[in-house]
Amino acid sequence: MLYSTSPRTLSNANKTHLVRYLTTFVAAPTFADISETQDFLIQDKDLLRNSHRHSGTGLHVLDLIDSGSVEPDRSLYNNLLKKCTLLKKPDQARIVHAHITASLFKDDVVMQNTILNTYCKCGSLDDARRLFDEMPVKDMVTWTALITGYSQNDQPLKALVLFPQMLRHGLKPNQFTLSSVLKASGAGPSDKYGKQVHAFCFKYGYVWNVYVGSSLLDMYARFGLMDDAWLIFDALESKNEVSCNAMIAGHARKGEGEHALKMFSGMLREGFEPNHFTYSSVFTALASMGSLEQGKWVHAHVIKSGGKLVAYVGNTLLDMYAKSGSIEDARKVFNRLEKREVVSWNAMITGYAQHGLGKEAVRWFAEMLRIGIAPNEITFLCVLTACSHAGLLDKGQECFELMKKYSTEPQQAHYVTVVDLLGRAGRLDQAVNFIRTMPIEPTAAVWGALLGACRMHKNMDLGTYAADRIFELDPHDSGPHVLLANMYASAGRLSDAAKVRKMMKESGVKKEPACSWVETKNAVHMFVANDDAHPQREEIRKVWEEICGKIKEIGYVPDSSHVLFYADQQEREAKLQLHSEKLALAFALMTTPPGFTIRIKKNIRVCGDCHSAFKFASKVVEREIIVRDTNRYHHFRYGSCSCGDY
Repeated sequence: MLYSTSPRTLSNANKTHLVRYLTTFVAAPTFADISETQDFLIQDKDLLRNSHRHSGTGLHVLDLIDSGSVEPDRSLYNNLLKKCTLLKKPDQARIVHAHITASLFKDDVVMQNTILNTYCKCGSLDDARRLFDEMPVKDMVTWTALITGYSQNDQPLKALVLFPQMLRHGLKPNQFTLSSVLKASGAGPSDKYGKQVHAFCFKYGYVWNVYVGSSLLDMYARFGLMDDAWLIFDALESKNEVSCNAMIAGHARKGEGEHALKMFSGMLREGFEPNHFTYSSVFTALASMGSLEQGKWVHAHVIKSGGKLVAYVGNTLLDMYAKSGSIEDARKVFNRLEKREVVSWNAMITGYAQHGLGKEAVRWFAEMLRIGIAPNEITFLCVLTACSHAGLLDKGQECFELMKKYSTEPQQAHYVTVVDLLGRAGRLDQAVNFIRTMPIEPTAAVWGALLGACRMHKNMDLGTYAADRIFELDPHDSGPHVLLANMYASAGRLSDAAKVRKMMKESGVKKEPACSWVETKNAVHMFVANDDAHPQREEIRKVWEEICGKIKEIGYVPDSSHVLFYADQQEREAKLQLHSEKLALAFALMTTPPGFTIRIKKNIRVCGDCHSAFKFASKVVEREIIVRDTNRYHHFRYGSCSCGDY
């Protein structure tokens, strides 16, 4: 025996109480609750008072076994292990395991599987693997438990290695095995593992099983293979919340907000109950769309269903509001969160940065440090971005130095932001020196930040040098080519701009077509430059012509350097007035009531001419115009922009 007290036995009445004790033990929320109820449930108090080894653990019954007062059986040990699993207490599980090892059940494969499952569920994978290797007999449950443990504890490669070993032992996987392997495959380096497991699902007849099928479509969705995911989803014999959530999350990860929202609506129609995971995925999808009204509708559904703003749902909700142009609503959500984690603070700091509120972002960062929340690498990136967008050079440099204090190693993204910070402030020589002294090799993104600054400050020589470095590192990115061509065009060097365009054509580099979206009456309308497809195109152009005439009267001068082709001045200006965001603005003015805030999203950066035009337009139409491009938000009010033209 591991431990003994004076030999005593329990009366029949006390044995009955012991059964009640074990039942309560499993149901009680904490080990402490067991300690509080044991005296009532086991009348032999003197015996328990003599048992000190497990005081405070709730495992006093083991002392009764050691003393010979209780005969151990499988159900007793199972109840103890079940409680350890529920409370995620691996230390207590080790105590029970040691006790079982010294008992008649030490070689019982069923009992060993239960211990193995407890270790896996408690996240103690080293203990689980040690037990697995020591087991003389392993059945299918043994292998499945460890595979599931690795899969659920972010060790997918170990699960994937274990699966073929299981097959070589002649064991047939069940639905739980296959689901766990598919989960591991979805977190693996490529989809080839998942496709092989898919073949096993066919072989063993599980492919249409809702449990396996949901894991299978989730695997495809994680790799962005939504067509394959839909084939599995449509063929499922029955669907449930898990399969619907997997589809919504897949579309959200791909930035396909409309598909995710459509799937969510279908889920509600089928009577499936959304959970926190559902809402988090939907808010992520809506954040990519910048669809404020639809986001508010889903938020209202959360409130109506009685759901609380648990951390990860609240974080995605406030991120959705921030990315949809409403930093005020994001702040309200932040204030209502039950628990504010570093992710919550990061989302708010990012929101302020993107909305051009750099000083506010810095204040939030200071408050975060004051209350003792340690920043991570994302926090520093958010603050550096805020400082860069707001021209807060000293604060940005101070923030970068502060990373050392919190033992945060700068990554490429941090270096890119510092170069952008220095470049925007006109410190081009300092930015070049910073790049040359970086402890890691600069990427195309680092040189791209310098190129953007050279475009801003019209430094052709340094800009050309930076562009050459980018072309060496990433020759297929269209952005730097377009930026360099813009620089040449702005300087009146149209022949050089034409050479860059020719180089793009010869090397197969294609510029991403500019598109803009605007949401009116719960519908999203998309526009491209020179749009001839919209049924109201003539009316839209007429509205913009009227606006253009009015803003010219108060100072707007078209900047034709943003039109990169040979033509006379009149034709160049005409093309300039048909940019996608201008058409979107005209349509919004036609279809929304006076005073209504207009929100436009663009897939590339807003050009300088449109930025200038929108400032004047906001004054003429007496509206707030919010434009979200790939870099930030621009809030146009009363003839000025939140970015301060920075």
